[in-house]
Amino acid sequence: MTASRGRDPSDDAADMAGESLSDASTTGVDMAAHVTMDRAHLPHGRPGLSLAAGRRFVARRVPALRSNLGSAILLGLRFVQARLISVWGLIIAAALCPPFVFAAFAVFSSAANFISIASLLRLEAVFFQNSDRARLGLAFRLAAAVGVAFLAVAAVVLIGLAVTGWVAPAVAFFFLVSLAARSVLRLLWSEATAEGDFRAIGNSNVVQAVVQPAIMLLLIWVFGPKALTLFMADALGHVLAAAYLLRRRRDSVAALVRPVLWSWRSLAEAAIRWRDAPRALLPSALLAYGFAIAPLLALPYASNTVLAAQVALSMRLLDMPSQMFGTVSIPLVLNRLRTQAGPRRRFWARIMALGLTVGATVLFSVIAVVSLVADHWLIGTQWQDLGEVIALLAAFYIGIAVLGPLQEVATLSRQPFWQVAINAVALVAIVATMAWFRALSPELLLTIGAISILRTLAHTVFIWLHLDDAAEAPSDGLAASGAVR
Repeated sequence: MTASRGRDPSDDAADMAGESLSDASTTGVDMAAHVTMDRAHLPHGRPGLSLAAGRRFVARRVPALRSNLGSAILLGLRFVQARLISVWGLIIAAALCPPFVFAAFAVFSSAANFISIASLLRLEAVFFQNSDRARLGLAFRLAAAVGVAFLAVAAVVLIGLAVTGWVAPAVAFFFLVSLAARSVLRLLWSEATAEGDFRAIGNSNVVQAVVQPAIMLLLIWVFGPKALTLFMADALGHVLAAAYLLRRRRDSVAALVRPVLWSWRSLAEAAIRWRDAPRALLPSALLAYGFAIAPLLALPYASNTVLAAQVALSMRLLDMPSQMFGTVSIPLVLNRLRTQAGPRRRFWARIMALGLTVGATVLFSVIAVVSLVADHWLIGTQWQDLGEVIALLAAFYIGIAVLGPLQEVATLSRQPFWQVAINAVALVAIVATMAWFRALSPELLLTIGAISILRTLAHTVFIWLHLDDAAEAPSDGLAASGAVR
């Protein structure tokens, strides 16, 4: 031992080199096997390590699960509260206004909603491609700039229509105000959804639901039951909701639109990068909304004015649960998918698509049953048989309600032109069906309901089979950039 202490390390190395090769190989293999097994399995006698790791895993995820569940419950309660308030205002207004006033208002609000879809060229869909805040800011600025330009063009067109006598000046003015407010709400809702501020989204709808019916009833009392009265209430309700949401999100929005961040070059590059939003996502959204309002656009040409008015009011009533379903589910679904990538995003998209379809079916089936039960209370009034019409349109609104979130999920696909094809075929089918029947009838309402459900199933199948990860898309475009051109 003493001698070995005095030896040089090189001598030890020489002695080790002189050992037999077989002994060294055996020892090396044994040590490698021991290290491998030691890494692959927990040491014997220490099972507490696996329990501790499991506890840490659950502890890290419980706050997120509680937050998501709490956000869903809060947002749902906010929208239920908002729509219940709005329903009572609408019922009171329906008792005060003649049916043709509601038919005119349905056309006004549908046209404003339809055009507001195009106001941002669907660039708000870019907000949900990933969780990069710099990318969100650039997309927000581009969408805002496009919105301002679009509203300027709309103002010129409406002034021209008013000057030539095609549209009354007052109607043109309130239509422009309503369109601008809807565009701002669309932009701010998308930004708040991307950031997960569901409380602001829900509160803005409560503000609108409280203020708009109150303004409507006040204006009816002052000016009488006129269509222009409902137009004014619609415009003011949306303006106040947009003002509230802008005030609530002012700090976040101010950070996204700081003057130093604006440049023509960055906007031009962003427009080229996300060129597929107006090329694919916008046509798909317009076709989908055209499908939803197609029955309304046929109402002025209906020979049965009573049934036309009942269909208009039924669609207005069914719009509320439909909008509630979409506006509650879309923020939660997109915010959830925004933080996912790869196979996990595809897995959750499929589960959500199935869950949304089942949820919409249950919701509107219950509405149909309740409407039929309550129909006998309307016997002898101007709205007799309204419950039956609502029940007939329930199937149509199953597809309308679930399509919104399904279409937003499909924007994450690299093949968005499938959306355009599905919605185009569905729109052609419903227009052809209406032309073949040539008149409003229960049979027509059942047929368009079947078409709506088939369209929803087609979108669900598309999401299940063809949804790709947007993160895998080329860097110079939206998720749509990977589509076949």
